[in-house]
Amino acid sequence: MDPKNFFLGRIYDPAQHKATDQPMLYDPSNLTTHAIITGMTGSGKTGLGIGMLEEAALKGIPAIIIDPKGDLTNLLLHFPEFNPSDFQPWLDPEAARREGKTLEQLAADTAANWKQGLEGYGIGRDEMLALKNSAQFTIYTPGSTSGVAVNVLSSFAAPDVPWDENRETLREKISSIVTALLGLIGLTDLDPLRSREHILVSNVIENAWSEGRSLDLTSLILEVQKPPFDRLGAFPLDSFFPEKARFELAMLLNNFLASPSFESWRDGVSLDIGALQTARDGKPCHNIFYLAHLSEGERMFFVTLLFAAIESWMRAQRGTSGLRLMVYFDEIMGYLPPVANPPSRTVMLRMLKQARAFGVGIVLSTQNPVDVDYKALSNAGTWLIGRLQTEQDKNRLLDGLRSASGASDIDAIDRQISALDKRVFLMNNINKSGPQLFTTRWAMNYLAGPLMRSQIPALNRLGGIEPAARTAASPSTGTTAAAGAPASVKTPTPAAASAPLSPRGETLTTSRPVVPSGVAEFFLPLDLSTNEAIQAARQPTGTQVKSVVYRPALLAQAEARYVNTRYRLDSARKFACVLDALESMNVEWDQFTWRPYKTDEVNDDPRPQASFAPLPGWLSDAKRFNGLQRDFEEWVFRNGTLKVRANETLKVYAGPEVSTADFRKLCSDAARDAMRTDQEKIGLAYDKKMDVLNEKVRKQTNKVEELQREVSQRTAEEVGKGLETLVGLFGGRKRSLSGNLSKRRMTAGAKADLDTAREDLDALKKQFNELTEQREKEEKAVEEKWARMVDDESEVPLNTTKSNIYTDLFGVAWVP
Repeated sequence: MDPKNFFLGRIYDPAQHKATDQPMLYDPSNLTTHAIITGMTGSGKTGLGIGMLEEAALKGIPAIIIDPKGDLTNLLLHFPEFNPSDFQPWLDPEAARREGKTLEQLAADTAANWKQGLEGYGIGRDEMLALKNSAQFTIYTPGSTSGVAVNVLSSFAAPDVPWDENRETLREKISSIVTALLGLIGLTDLDPLRSREHILVSNVIENAWSEGRSLDLTSLILEVQKPPFDRLGAFPLDSFFPEKARFELAMLLNNFLASPSFESWRDGVSLDIGALQTARDGKPCHNIFYLAHLSEGERMFFVTLLFAAIESWMRAQRGTSGLRLMVYFDEIMGYLPPVANPPSRTVMLRMLKQARAFGVGIVLSTQNPVDVDYKALSNAGTWLIGRLQTEQDKNRLLDGLRSASGASDIDAIDRQISALDKRVFLMNNINKSGPQLFTTRWAMNYLAGPLMRSQIPALNRLGGIEPAARTAASPSTGTTAAAGAPASVKTPTPAAASAPLSPRGETLTTSRPVVPSGVAEFFLPLDLSTNEAIQAARQPTGTQVKSVVYRPALLAQAEARYVNTRYRLDSARKFACVLDALESMNVEWDQFTWRPYKTDEVNDDPRPQASFAPLPGWLSDAKRFNGLQRDFEEWVFRNGTLKVRANETLKVYAGPEVSTADFRKLCSDAARDAMRTDQEKIGLAYDKKMDVLNEKVRKQTNKVEELQREVSQRTAEEVGKGLETLVGLFGGRKRSLSGNLSKRRMTAGAKADLDTAREDLDALKKQFNELTEQREKEEKAVEEKWARMVDDESEVPLNTTKSNIYTDLFGVAWVP
């Protein structure tokens, strides 16, 4: 591998539709002008991002990595020995069952496949060991103790720099922090110059910092209620913000402080960006901030604080032309929108404009460029563009390219983007002369997909980080929420003869806890065999099973119907979630998706000799269920977009129940019918012309044959006349020669007419052949045209309506 540059893959030859042997190298110093990675789902965008981060680790470049979905937790899954046992805990048992394999077989196949894929790029055990030893990989979980906790209260601490010399910069940081904090309590879309809440809290923090005082949230709340100043601007404090209104704001902040879910925000490491870059042994750090478990407001709050912390650290550094720190944001949709002004937007735009001078390179990844601020796009010096979903996305990117790099041949880039294959990207780098196409290399880390919060302790142990508290859940409980369920409750948990398989500290009982009156109750089926459950729970083979343990959760299942006459669609889709914990009032249902059940799969009674975990308080409150059901149905409405396969040219549409192969067959059949119709039209037009020409050929052929007979007759007459004259001469009789000459002239004239007729016939036949060739060309062109139309496939989003959402299962579910 190149000792200086990033090895991203290989140059791609679009004419041959394959990669060349030439490596795609990228100078990491170019990242100081920032980079945009974009591409639709399945384009290879995540693999490219992980590959860039692997290269950064190998080059000793520290990184701050923001992971809203859980994909980048895969950065800890590097296994230099390619042992199947290393891969096995991160495989989905359901995937093995679908392929008809045991988990061991799937692990062996996966390890062999990964080794072979890396060898194709010249990457072996030595390079894998180099990656493993290159950096300290750590997963942080703000608002949770699953990973390394983060203490956000440190963001309110007074900075170490003098206030007077850094007043402007610190005020920008205060503005970002206050916007994020107020957004967390429901005050969004605030104008810092108009919102009295923003002005008050900002002045409280500024007053403390200018005096060198640090604040925690408690002291901030008290000072909001009773500020240490009497005036704000020209007005007395009580006129600008009356005491009663200040008390209401303080109560909102206090509700957040008093929430049990806030406890996990108090503990952990502080957002000291300088300290986060280097480990105790001197290695660079790759810090992965996992945010998938947080609500939308909590994610916005933390991202804003994190960027504010990076900016504060950055401004205290000396300038450099090299890459000092890499900041990678996996999905920026909602954080840099083109219209709205969320808390994160201002500080991120400032960073994009100013970070270059300090050696901080920002890499932003998104699958929706149309939802990203145009100014942000125009600040990127490197563009890595994969397959895009819509024409609108492509046009937004092309606009950004014009602004950022002044690219002149936009039409050529447009055509290249439209023809991109999977894992093929177009790189446009302002430091290079023109765009390049390349295929991404094989990732050194195993790409298991988005991982769950319960798997993070096991992931951190791979990086040598032990959890501060509680035992980690098994990583094999599922790779994604969509593929299975919340990892903490997915697998059956038999009780062992010596100890429970998944000790969680709760007291088990053989008596079923009583659920609230009027709340439905369900017993879910065992999805795994006993041996699979033992394996998934990471217990020794041969563990004795005494009984099944049921743990309570909330089961929510609804059916959304989709009816559309244009697409000739009448389809239904099931949505199911199993919520095993309620950590905040804002439920992120995406994190708890589950497979839907048929009515006869859900039981009314438990299995014999079962044990039960206690019912948590939130499942004992019947009043909460109505609100949770409304929230669930709203989530189904917002997220219930059905992808309709569409071929607009052929007017062929299909719902998700139609496989890709069947849809292709429908398109092929439609194209074949359309082709036949066009060819029939061509045939009718040419048949008329060819019938006329055929008649001319027939008549001319008859004429040639008639002239042929005439020539034969004239020739015979000429020969006969000549013999008669010859006999007369030998017999002594005198014969006139004029008769012979007349016969000869008549024969010659007939032959000349025959030659002319034959030439005319040949011309007609040639004209007929040319017409036949022209017809065949047009028919072939029609065939090629409709063959291309078969590939004109797209996906059309189709939304349901609230009246077409029917909740069929909602209540307490006992999960085995």
